[in-house]
Amino acid sequence: MRKLSGPLRKIIGVWSALVAVFYLYTAIFGIFQPRIQRGVSLFFLLPLGFLLYPATKKSPKEKPSVLDFILAFASMIPALYVIIFNKQLNLRLPLIDPVSTIEIILGIMNVLLVLELVRRVVVPAMAILISVFILYVWVAPYMSGVFYARPISIPRLIEIFFLNTDVGIYGSLMGIMSTFVAIFVIFSCFLEGTNTGVFFTNFASRIAGRGPGGGAKVAAVASGLFGTISGVGVANMYATGSFTIPLMKKLGYEPKFAAAVAAASSTGGQFMPPVMGAASFVMSEITGIPYWTIAIAAALPAIFYYISIFMRVHFIALRDNLKPMDEKEMPSWKQLIRDSYLLLPLVALVVMLASGFSPFSSCTVAIVATFVLSFLSKKTMLTPKKLYKVLESSGLSCIMLAITCAGAGMIISVINYTGLGLGIATIVSRFSGGFLLPALILIMITCILMGLGMPCTPAYIITVVIGAPAMNALGIKTLPAHLFVFYFAILAELTPPDAIVAYCAASIAGSDPWKTGWEASFLGIMGYIIPFVFVYNRAIILEGPIYASIATSIVLFIVVMLNSAAVTDFFLKSLGLAKRILLWIISAALIVFSCQEKLLASFSIAMIVIIVGGAIIITYFAINNKLVKKYRTETAQI
Repeated sequence: MRKLSGPLRKIIGVWSALVAVFYLYTAIFGIFQPRIQRGVSLFFLLPLGFLLYPATKKSPKEKPSVLDFILAFASMIPALYVIIFNKQLNLRLPLIDPVSTIEIILGIMNVLLVLELVRRVVVPAMAILISVFILYVWVAPYMSGVFYARPISIPRLIEIFFLNTDVGIYGSLMGIMSTFVAIFVIFSCFLEGTNTGVFFTNFASRIAGRGPGGGAKVAAVASGLFGTISGVGVANMYATGSFTIPLMKKLGYEPKFAAAVAAASSTGGQFMPPVMGAASFVMSEITGIPYWTIAIAAALPAIFYYISIFMRVHFIALRDNLKPMDEKEMPSWKQLIRDSYLLLPLVALVVMLASGFSPFSSCTVAIVATFVLSFLSKKTMLTPKKLYKVLESSGLSCIMLAITCAGAGMIISVINYTGLGLGIATIVSRFSGGFLLPALILIMITCILMGLGMPCTPAYIITVVIGAPAMNALGIKTLPAHLFVFYFAILAELTPPDAIVAYCAASIAGSDPWKTGWEASFLGIMGYIIPFVFVYNRAIILEGPIYASIATSIVLFIVVMLNSAAVTDFFLKSLGLAKRILLWIISAALIVFSCQEKLLASFSIAMIVIIVGGAIIITYFAINNKLVKKYRTETAQI
């Protein structure tokens, strides 16, 4: 993003703040009709994309070029047309009434400008992907089998992309972005403006910093807490990693591992309720499942993800005898209690969501509460200058999301109108032979490939349109199917070769990006395992009897502990290769056991405790060679 200065910097700042004010106005007084709400969003945000993001590496970094100004002005015209002629467009019959010449011209302009913005602001790979889907519309009539589709004329294709409100640039995805997502982005910026993120870091330092290798534990806890308000992996990493990575290096962790901890922890913030990634709101809209239900279902998997990271860090700290944080670097409990009022807006948000209020109204109340409570301290007070900065930051944070949803809307248009989604679902079913596990692995690979270098939201949207029908055809319920795709769309940001969050962490730590990416993905290994578990066993997403959820949680806790010990080569003491292999075998067996929903549900809690306790005892004695020694002694006596 360009760092502007002078009058243009002020104009851009005011323009960005205005779009945030528009979202707040509609949140309080009611949203406009779909085309107007979405048109205003793109009218404000598309020009910002051209002015703030250079076209190439050689483009001016301090100010936009003349071409950027021309494109910025041109990008406002199609949105303005949609706003002005909203009434006439509402009265037309989709796919029946003719498309006028001016609408075709403006539609082509809109498509090309959005493509260019996707290339600049998001990633070139997504722009190429959209282009491939558009090209498929012309190629499909000449293909056979599941890839065949009836021809679509240019006017009708432009109508689908430009004039429709169910899919396309101004479709439902843009509707979600310009309402639910935008208001939560603003809430996140308000919390950051009142130093709530700093409070999370201080709180994490106090509760986790005193143990061995406390800095890494602080990173895990702080990133998880910050993720409850951020929902963006890179933003989470920079907010917490800029403090925790140098701290971990100071305490004795290798730069590569310090960066990996920060990256894995920050990525997991998008799993963490109550404010997950923007894709969670899209999921709610697509599935019709209330957002609060999704947040509750995601809670236990997110907790186990962080427990896994925390245990890895703890075992390494014990193994290498790493020091805790200096008491002087940690805030006092008195200070934390004094600042705890910063959490009240989050508490209000959770209470309202749990009480049945919509995410939109709940978040609006939380924003108002954040503003009012900020005046309890001079440090957090949202003065007019600070408030302007918060609104400006909110508008700028919406640019990528809006462009992403506009681009993804075109992909969904092609998939829906050509039937490509069902065709790909058929291919997945054929390649998997009708078996669930191979199908899940194929969908996992697709999610990660789609998400390479791409934000979570478009990766989730594109993959779920392809993967959800295949998973539903195999008997998987809607919520676990969508959560499965959601997890791997997020983990794509952590997985090489384009692990963007890990590479950002490596730049802070001064470590090798490639090695850091693999270390981070290995550190977040439970994130790759848990989605398979909740597809087979929905108890972990709190569907079914509570005792089944408790039993599954106990088993998974043991899996996390044993796997962490095997990876770190430490469990009570240093392990050899044979013992580590044994731990991996036991943890793999318990993973398979945790997937047996009916079996776990049929056992009482007492039986589960006996089984898991037995596994712990066997593991402990196996590691300490006591059983082997006893066997050898008895054999010698005989």
